[in-house]
Amino acid sequence: MAECCSLLGGLVGSSPSFSSRKQIVRTRFSKNVRLAPARVSMGLPPLSSPNDPFLHHLAAAASSPLGREQLADARKKDDGTLPLLDIISDSIMMAAPAQVERSTSYNEHRPRRPPPDLPSLLLNSRIVYIGMPLVPAVTELVIAELLYLQWLDPRQPSYVYINSTGTSRADGETVGMETEGFAIYDTLMQVRNEIQTVGVGAAIGQACLLLAAGEKGRRYMLPHATAMIQQPRLPSTGQMSAIDVHIRAKEVINNRDMLVKLLAKHTGNSFEKVAKVMERPFYMNPTKAVEFGVADKILWRGQEAMAETLKTEEWDKRAGIRVVQRPAVEGNQMG
Repeated sequence: MAECCSLLGGLVGSSPSFSSRKQIVRTRFSKNVRLAPARVSMGLPPLSSPNDPFLHHLAAAASSPLGREQLADARKKDDGTLPLLDIISDSIMMAAPAQVERSTSYNEHRPRRPPPDLPSLLLNSRIVYIGMPLVPAVTELVIAELLYLQWLDPRQPSYVYINSTGTSRADGETVGMETEGFAIYDTLMQVRNEIQTVGVGAAIGQACLLLAAGEKGRRYMLPHATAMIQQPRLPSTGQMSAIDVHIRAKEVINNRDMLVKLLAKHTGNSFEKVAKVMERPFYMNPTKAVEFGVADKILWRGQEAMAETLKTEEWDKRAGIRVVQRPAVEGNQMG
């Protein structure tokens, strides 16, 4: 502050009371401040430094009409007080140079912390998105999100968006065990929240089971989504012995029977019908999926899965509006 006061003293060159201060300023800032005598006639301070934000703002303030009036008043009074004290007391002028530079940059509103990942943002709207094959990492994340939503509020519904090829990739290669899909299914049945499912893209194999496991009447599909059920595939056996291959084959058959049983439960079809259509990959567009019982409704443009569509009479009933039958017109009665 002492140096700033000395600098302001140097701005008033015509006042004899500041002669000693002017000499101190010239001595102390001779290496860092460039003198500009040509700018004195324009009303600007004789001391300026483009690299010093404080001096730059001070020079701009002094060159303004208000600043020139204050300097003229200070020269007339010559009472030994420093001019432009209101500028020094300004919070912007007294800020550090780095803060002044940041306030005028284009990154003024840049967040100080990185934003959260997209699954976390969707979780704020109670949306769980399954967009990959059911590998252990995906299963762990989905189960954790479902349990977190139940802990957050067990009375609010959760929305599961499904775009997955199940435990295999699109080319048919097995990438996960069938137990991954059963783990998510059991969690859906265990949590107390109402689960609403939406099929986007593809729901194949175990993913189709998850789509059908939603709340009855709240299972949706987008107009161009696809559902497909198929038998589980035997993973690569490699150099396994015959008995090990036989054990694995028995486990795959058990998983197939369990998948057929659960699909029959949620679709309303018989065990034999589901087992017959699963002998080969059974593809379903949204219309066929609704007919088969995998989904309940098709979401067209402008509709939302989170909004319930009610009939006009139901809206009136909930709003307390009672429809009164109008009496017949007297003219009609007379006729």
